[in-house]
Amino acid sequence: MTQMNQAGFTAQQRWVLGLAAAGSFMAALDALVVTTALDTLRHELSASVEALEWTVNAYGLSFAVLLMTAAALGDRFGRKRVYACGLLVFAASSAACALAPGMGWLIAGRALQGLGAAMVLPLAMALLAATFAPAQRGKALGLFSGVTGLAVLAGPVAGGAVVHGLAWQWIFWINVPFALLVAALVWRKVPESKGTPGPLDWRGAVLMVLSLLGLVWGLMRGAHGGWLSVPVLGALGVGAVLGAAFVALQRREAWDAMVPPRLFRSPVFAAGNAAGFLMTASLMGTLFFVAQFFQVVQGRTPLGAGLSMLPWTATLFFVGPVAGAMVARVGARKLVVVGLALQGIGVAWVALLASPQSAYALWVLPMVVTGMGVSMAMPAVQSAVLAEVEPGDIGKASGLFQTLRQLGGVLGVAVAATVFAHAGGYGSAQQFSGGFAQALMACAFLSLAGAAVALRLRGKAASFIQPTGAKV
Repeated sequence: MTQMNQAGFTAQQRWVLGLAAAGSFMAALDALVVTTALDTLRHELSASVEALEWTVNAYGLSFAVLLMTAAALGDRFGRKRVYACGLLVFAASSAACALAPGMGWLIAGRALQGLGAAMVLPLAMALLAATFAPAQRGKALGLFSGVTGLAVLAGPVAGGAVVHGLAWQWIFWINVPFALLVAALVWRKVPESKGTPGPLDWRGAVLMVLSLLGLVWGLMRGAHGGWLSVPVLGALGVGAVLGAAFVALQRREAWDAMVPPRLFRSPVFAAGNAAGFLMTASLMGTLFFVAQFFQVVQGRTPLGAGLSMLPWTATLFFVGPVAGAMVARVGARKLVVVGLALQGIGVAWVALLASPQSAYALWVLPMVVTGMGVSMAMPAVQSAVLAEVEPGDIGKASGLFQTLRQLGGVLGVAVAATVFAHAGGYGSAQQFSGGFAQALMACAFLSLAGAAVALRLRGKAASFIQPTGAKV
């Protein structure tokens, strides 16, 4: 690391911070940018609800299951090298998405994008930790989180603007030159660093991927193909067996496991991860349908739908940093419980307003309440989780927390789409409204369940502050 300049960051540190934030912004943005394009994809590519689910979930699923493996590869082979490779994968997969002639190709491209994101986001944090001294790290992480948090604010609006002004393919084409430029600058400006390479748990990684793929495919397919069909029962059964094998392997490997069982000896750690899982499930399940509602039911353009969501997404960006600073004063437990309760109330409120005749002005307050709730809970729940582990386990604990959050998003979309498919459809504005209302009620239940689980958050959580942003 370069010599620290007491007056501020050195030139090299500024390059690392800027390039880490740029790549992370792009990866976080693409988790949300597609939400306002879903209705366009439904029309132009004749996409079913199930195909739209996979457009969102293929990204989140591959991101979730490969995140911890990518972080371990960075420690072993070099963080700069893996980060730059992740950017190249992201560029290539974005081009594949833009060239997609149909939904199958697009879903495969989104899965590859998730692989690129899994190589970018954890390695960006690792590069910052290696470049900045402890005294500088808080300021650097605050700036990094602020830039990444902008993705939440910009995602739906940017996606809507591009789809409305150009075409849906351009939400992916824009990534290509940007990712290539950032990768080239990373190779030239960022110093290489490595961690302490432990043994790679390849068996655990393979079992985890196959287990989650079987379970998620079964859950998503069951709503459309029938829960008692042979493919659904087979996928769920194989997923469950492989999941049990993964747990058994982790217990046997213990210290070198991908997910060390010792982490779950703390009830606070387990409760915090469960609350984070349910928080993101509710958030992503709601996001999946809100932009579609504004377009299908109220006839807004993709850009209009993105702008209509600003009272919600902007709240995430502005309230999150304030809530993060409050953790030490009021404790994580209060913020998480109250925050998830507010999110649940806000989502249920929106569900009650769902009708073709509903005035937009009535939506503003419940969207603000929803945004305030998740903004309060997001930094606090991460603080609670990381406060419960030993310093040597923070890397694995953070990776596990992010993995479970991504999986929560996958489950939330699957649950919301399943409820929607049973209660409504795209046949008319009234039919969509009925399914939308029921889907959001399910998402509200997930958030309130997270608030109930968060009542178990106690102990050291109030005294630990982990800088974080409003990332989805």
